[in-house]
Amino acid sequence: MVEAAFDVAGLVGHRYRTDDFYEVGREKIREYARAVQDFHPAHWSEGAAGELGYAGLIAPTTFISTAAMLANRRLLEIVMTGYDVVVQTDQVFEMYKPVLTGDRLVSDVELSSTRRIGGKDLLTITNTFTDQTGDIVQIMHTTVLGLTNEDVNPDISDTIERVIMSGLDTTSPATAAAADVDAPLVTEPDSRTTARLSPISRTRIPRTVFRFEDIAVGDELPARSVRLTRGDLVNYAGVAGDANPIHWHDEIAVLAGLPDVIAHGMLVMGLGAGFVTEWLGDPGAIIRYGVRLSNYMVIEAASAGTVEFTGRIKSVDPDTRTAVIVIVAKAAGRKVFGLATADIRLA
Repeated sequence: MVEAAFDVAGLVGHRYRTDDFYEVGREKIREYARAVQDFHPAHWSEGAAGELGYAGLIAPTTFISTAAMLANRRLLEIVMTGYDVVVQTDQVFEMYKPVLTGDRLVSDVELSSTRRIGGKDLLTITNTFTDQTGDIVQIMHTTVLGLTNEDVNPDISDTIERVIMSGLDTTSPATAAAADVDAPLVTEPDSRTTARLSPISRTRIPRTVFRFEDIAVGDELPARSVRLTRGDLVNYAGVAGDANPIHWHDEIAVLAGLPDVIAHGMLVMGLGAGFVTEWLGDPGAIIRYGVRLSNYMVIEAASAGTVEFTGRIKSVDPDTRTAVIVIVAKAAGRKVFGLATADIRLA
């Protein structure tokens, strides 16, 4: 493996805007909701969504990550050329406006920070999504760990080449680095100066099952257990556009230093978000969702895995009628989430 021919830290602050919009489709919302086993009626029925005040199906909390997968490809092909495997570690969603059927989303992509811990690079990519009105609907921060052939089996690159999905760019890292290192990443306009944060998610009256007066610090959410099979992982990979073979190919998972195939971190996050919104009754009542991953969830070929979600109210704010929920996810007796919180608004 050839190391990247440039200093990754020197790219911090570089950004670009996607050339085309991502149109949120009715069936794509349903497809994604099925993939994360989120059966809230507002993701499936226009009538149910209308009862909550939405003009179309509302997308699940983590849905926008599918648009980010497409938007980030250019940055990943430039910045990640020195890494054999990329592993997600942290994710934050900031919601400013519900994402609905028919929305046309454009993303500004920025490498917002890098830091080196234990000899490994942690990189944070920020996606700022605006819709057809020009308002910012969501901001998403994704932190990943870049692993080189010093951290994984050096045969992994050749093995990935043999099994990766057709149509993906498989340009060698050395060629990609040479071609793209000097290419300008900044394109205008910059959404930070031309768009505003939509006020809708923080001003609309939520139609939650509970009113703010009904909850208190320490209250616990009803626990939920979710079963995941290899088929669920393959389905999620296709729906979300995440082709990383550590989630479906045994040999590559082992070469990456894993005991077996593991579930997508974003899939488990999607399950966790649905756990909260099922209790809330209004998917648009979450205004922030942040997860730090502490362990992976192994999914064996011969048996399903189970992840168990619990949650409790950590704090409340009577001035804004908001609360913070701490979410715990466990699989095989281990915590999958190191720290996970959802900020919610209540009626």
